[in-house]
Amino acid sequence: MGPRTRRRFTSKLNALSVTIFVCLIATVNTQAREIQGRMLIRDDVSSSNRTELLKKLRTITGWADLKFDSDGVLRWSREISKAGSKSARELLTKAATGESVIVLQDANARSDVAFCRVVPGRWAHNTVPDVRVFVMLIDFADFHKITGDAEARAAFDVGWGFLHELEHVVNDSEDAKNLNEAGECEDEINNMRAELGLPLRTTYFYSPLPAKVNPEFNSRLVRLGFEKRDSIANRTRRYWLIWDAATVGGLQEDQTAALH
Repeated sequence: MGPRTRRRFTSKLNALSVTIFVCLIATVNTQAREIQGRMLIRDDVSSSNRTELLKKLRTITGWADLKFDSDGVLRWSREISKAGSKSARELLTKAATGESVIVLQDANARSDVAFCRVVPGRWAHNTVPDVRVFVMLIDFADFHKITGDAEARAAFDVGWGFLHELEHVVNDSEDAKNLNEAGECEDEINNMRAELGLPLRTTYFYSPLPAKVNPEFNSRLVRLGFEKRDSIANRTRRYWLIWDAATVGGLQEDQTAALH
């Protein structure tokens, strides 16, 4: 099932269109005990980056056999898992059986991508004009530039970035408009974090780190907050992620700092 409406979603992406050279349309394989979805990975994504993404998604979903096949299609078994996030599994299943094709592409070192970004795509050849396609740009290197509390890092990695962008495509969920809210999309991702006992992201927007930085250094240290309720101590614990927005990129100087 595709997004309910594309109007809000495509306006966020500035109607950016990316040419992709993919002719494979994945379908549900009813004969085998596997789901062959409509999520594909490009050849330009290295083996190490594929392994990293799969490792994070296996941890989140509980699907230990989740993999990319020889055609680059994301697959997993039909077995019911008692581990991992049920909501994350439901999102992946909905994407796998939906109307849109989602292509994962390496965006390492691209200044216009901070962590992850999804944009509308178009087919290189007009063989499947009725099938909507999106390109998910992933800057794997950005996730290695983060420091902070271990609890927050477990709640924000390439797996979580992938699921955030997938939520945009599958359910057309919106990001926050106000500074002090997580937004519709992150609310859904926070449900998944809660199912794993992880801290929840409190805001969609990150903020400048409240510390003095030597003006001679070309850095923009920012932070993103997460919270988790400690019922035993009867208190809410706060966790932080910190990175240099000048090296992660993804924003123009006149834009509000928003993490995608």
